Amino acid sequence: MTQRALDSSGEQTPGSPRPAKIDAGAELDPVHPVELPPSGHPDATGLTTAEVAERVARGEVNDVPVRSSRSLTEIVRANVFTRFNLIIGVLWVIMLFVAPIQDSLFGFVIVANTGIGIIQEWRAKKTLDSLAVIGEAKPTVRRDGVAAEISTHEIVLGDVVELGPGDKVVVDGTVAEADSLEIDESLLTGEADPVLKRAGDPVMSGSFVVAGGGAFTATKVGREAYAAQLAEEASRFTLVHSELRSGISTILKYVTWMMVPTAIGLIISQLVVKDNNFKDSVARTVGGIVPMIPEGLVLLTSVAFAIGVVRLGRKQCLVQELPAIEGLARVDVVCLDKTGTLTEGGMDITEVRPLGGSDEAYVHQVLRSLGSSDPRPNASLQAIIDAYPAGGEGGGKGWTVNDAMPFSSARKYSGAAFTETDGTPSAWLLGAPDVLLPDGDGALTEIEHLNEQGLRVLLLARVRGELDAPGAADGAEPTALVVLEQRLRPDAGETLAYFAQQNVATKVISGDNAVSVGAVAGKLGLAGAENTLDARRMPTDPDEMATAMEENAVFGRVTPQQKRDMVAALQSRGHTVAMTGDGVNDVLALKDADIGVSMGSGSEATRAVAQIVLLNNSFATLPSVVAEGRRVIGNITRVATLFLTKTVYSVLLAILVVCFQVEYPFLPRHLTLLSTLTIGVPAFFLALAPNKERAQPHFVRRVMRYAIPSGVIAAAATFTTYLVARHHYAGPGALEAETSAATLTLFLVSMWVLAIIARPYTWWRVGLVAAMGLGFLIVLVVPWLQDFFALKLVGTTMPWGAVGIAVAAAALLEFSWRLVGRRFGT
Repeated sequence: MTQRALDSSGEQTPGSPRPAKIDAGAELDPVHPVELPPSGHPDATGLTTAEVAERVARGEVNDVPVRSSRSLTEIVRANVFTRFNLIIGVLWVIMLFVAPIQDSLFGFVIVANTGIGIIQEWRAKKTLDSLAVIGEAKPTVRRDGVAAEISTHEIVLGDVVELGPGDKVVVDGTVAEADSLEIDESLLTGEADPVLKRAGDPVMSGSFVVAGGGAFTATKVGREAYAAQLAEEASRFTLVHSELRSGISTILKYVTWMMVPTAIGLIISQLVVKDNNFKDSVARTVGGIVPMIPEGLVLLTSVAFAIGVVRLGRKQCLVQELPAIEGLARVDVVCLDKTGTLTEGGMDITEVRPLGGSDEAYVHQVLRSLGSSDPRPNASLQAIIDAYPAGGEGGGKGWTVNDAMPFSSARKYSGAAFTETDGTPSAWLLGAPDVLLPDGDGALTEIEHLNEQGLRVLLLARVRGELDAPGAADGAEPTALVVLEQRLRPDAGETLAYFAQQNVATKVISGDNAVSVGAVAGKLGLAGAENTLDARRMPTDPDEMATAMEENAVFGRVTPQQKRDMVAALQSRGHTVAMTGDGVNDVLALKDADIGVSMGSGSEATRAVAQIVLLNNSFATLPSVVAEGRRVIGNITRVATLFLTKTVYSVLLAILVVCFQVEYPFLPRHLTLLSTLTIGVPAFFLALAPNKERAQPHFVRRVMRYAIPSGVIAAAATFTTYLVARHHYAGPGALEAETSAATLTLFLVSMWVLAIIARPYTWWRVGLVAAMGLGFLIVLVVPWLQDFFALKLVGTTMPWGAVGIAVAAAALLEFSWRLVGRRFGT
C-alpha cells in the first residue's frame, strides 16, 4: 500500500512507504521480516501467531461481510418478480390456452429480456466484486514483531494497527502510540475539526488520520464496531437518488393508473358489447392491454447501467454506486486537485537558495536532518531526502531529534527541533513561504517570480523559541528557499482539452500558491489558467464565492473546508459538480460533490466516500468515465421516447375502440412484430451507441414532450386507417384485411418516430432503420410469414391509402417535433 501524505504546500501526494511496512497481502512474509522499532508500550510487537489463531477460533475477528453488489438470488428476484412481469405473465398464460402460439410471442420476449437483464447484472456484479477486492484498503498490523498489510476482515481483537496520514480507522480501538496524531471524526460526529489523540484515547471506525501517525489496539471488531453496520450498508449495491430511475418509476405509476380503467373498458367492450367469438375477443383484448406496458424500458435501463459498469471496469474504474454513471452525464464543472492529477507525485529539487547570508553547507545539513526526522516523508520531504540523504556529505550525524511537528493542512508547514553536534538546540520550520513570511517581505517578490514559472517553493525558517509555542511561525527567521520542480502528467493536457471541447468547466483547486498552480495549468493548456485567485482572499459570502468560482479557473492556498464551500457555491448556481481528489484534505469536498472521484492509490478515507475510484490512478481515465455516463443517460432518454410512444398510442387506441364500439384492430402477434422491429431491437442498439451530449435535467418532462404528440399522431393515423378500411372491406376476411391495413399505417408511423430518434444519422443508424423496414417487408411478401402473423394486404387501393395516411402523419410528426424543439429546446 502506497502511503499518501500531505506535502508542505498543502497538497496530498504519494509518499514513500513506511519503513516498517511490507506488502505481504493477507499473510505475513517470514522471508523478509521488517523488525519494529523499540517501544516502551507492551503492545508494540503486536499479537503472536498463536494468539491470533486463538481469537479466530473464538470468532473474535472482523468478519463483517462487505458486498459490492446484490447477490445472485437478489438479482433474479429483482428482475423476475416485477409488477409488469406479473401482469404479462397472467396474460401470457391466458393466451396459451385461447390463441395460437404466435399470439403468445410477447411472453417469450419478456422471458428473453428478463434473462438478458439477469445476465448483464450478474456480469456487472462479478466486475464490481473483483474490482472491489483490488481497491480494498489493507491496514498494516503488527504480529510477532513484524508489520504487514492484511485484509480488513482478517483483523482480530487485540491486533495492533498502524496509522499514518490518510489511513482510515477500520475497527474501534484504543490509541497505543501517538506521534502528533490528529484524527478527523467528521464522518461520524459531524465535527469538521480534527481531534488530537494521545495514548489511551479511543478511536472509532469510520474516522481517518489527517496528520501525524501512531498505532491503536483493536477493542471492537466485526459487527460490534461503531461504524460496522453503516460501512456494510454503504458498500452494498445501492439505488441512491437517480433522476432516471425515479422518473421511470413516476412514468410507470401513471401508466398503471391509465391502464387499469382502459383495460376494464376494453374487456367489457370486446367480450360483452360486441359479443364476438370468445377466444378471438380474449386475444384482441390481450392485444390491447400488453402494448400499454413499457416493460422493456425498465429492463433496458438496468442493462445499460450494468454494461456501463462492465465497460468502466475494463478501464480499471470502480463504480461504487451505479447511479453515479448517470450523475457523470450531468456534470458541467470538474474540480481538480493539482498534485496527483495534473502532476505526478514525485518532485525534484532544482535549487536551494540561502537567505540572509546563511551558510550553504549548514543549510544542507539542516535539510538532511529534517529528512531524517520524519519516518513518513511526504513528496516534498522525499525530494529533500533524495537530494540530501542521511550520512551524505556534511554528515548531519550527531543531530538528535527532540521534537517533530507533522504537516497539517491548517498550518501549511511542518517542523522539527534538534540538538546539534555541538549541543546547540535549534528548531526549524519547512513550509509555504507566503504563510511563514509576513506580507511585504522582500523575499516574496523573488518567490513570486519562481511561482510564475510553475515551480514550487518552500521556505526553511529557524524558530527562536519552542517548536510548538503559540505563534512560533510569526517570529521565524528565513534561512533558505527550497525550489522544487513538479513532474507533469503527460496525458493531463489532452484530458483538459477534452473537457473544454465538451463544454465542461475545469477548476483547479490546490493548497499550493495560486500563481504556481496557474503556471502549471497554463503549461497544460487550461483555458483561463491566468485567472488565478488566492483562497485566503476568497469572499465568505456564498453568493460572492459562487461568482468568484465562475470567474476564475485556478485557486491556490485552499483549505479543506474551503474546498467544501467551493463545491457548495457552484451547486448553488445550478452546476453539477464532479470533484477529484486523493488526499484526506479532499474528503469533505468529495462527500458533498455530486460525483466524487478518487484515485486508487489515494487515502483510504477518499476511496471510502467517493462514488468512483480510478484504480489505475490515471487522470486520463476521466474522459472515458464522463463519456460512459453521457452515453448511458443520453441513450436511455432517446429510447424511452420509443417505449412511451407505444404506451400512449396503445392507451388511445383502446379508448377509441371503446368509444366507437368496434373490434380491437390488432392481435398480440401484430403488436409483438411491431414492437420488435420499431422498438425492441433498435432500442437495444441505440442504448449502447456512442453519445457525447451532456444530459439535461427533467427526464420525465423531456421524454413526455415528444412521446405524447408522437403517440397521439400514431393512434389517430392508425384508427383513421382502420375506420376507412372498415368501410372499404366487407364480407368474410374483412377484419383480417382491416387489421393488415391498420398495421401497415402503425408500422410506418412508428418507423418514422424511430427515424427521428436515430438522428444524427451515421452509416450504422441508417442501416439499422433500413434493416427494420426490410424485416417488415419480408413478413408482407413471404407467404408462410403472412400466415404466421395474419398479415395480408388485400387489393391496392386500401394499402396505398394506408401509406398515404402514414405519410401525412409523418409530416405532422416532423412539425410537432420541431415545434417542441423550438419551444422547449432539444
